[in-house]
This record gives sequence, C-alpha cells and structure tokens, in this order.
Amino acid sequence: MSWDLNLVRGAVTAVSFLVFIALVVHTWNRKRQAEHQSAEALPFADE
Repeated sequence: MSWDLNLVRGAVTAVSFLVFIALVVHTWNRKRQAEHQSAEALPFADE
C-alpha cells in the first residue's frame, strides 16, 4: 500500500471528525448537567 498525500489527508480528516464527535458527546453528557448549571450562573455572581 502506497502512502500518498491524499491518503494522509483522508486519515487526518477521519480522525479529526471522530475527535469532534467524541467532544460533542462528552460535552452534552447528562452527567455534566450540574457543572453546566453552575457555569451558566457565573456571569451573574457578585464579586
């Protein structure tokens, strides 16, 4: 199998897409709901 530039580009694109999907799933996980609620209240907290 010859490694040409197009194969490398395709592999990088596929890996990047999988990392993006993993980050979306991790961010929108219901277990993180409490953390999101505390973070969304930060702009209104008194200093």
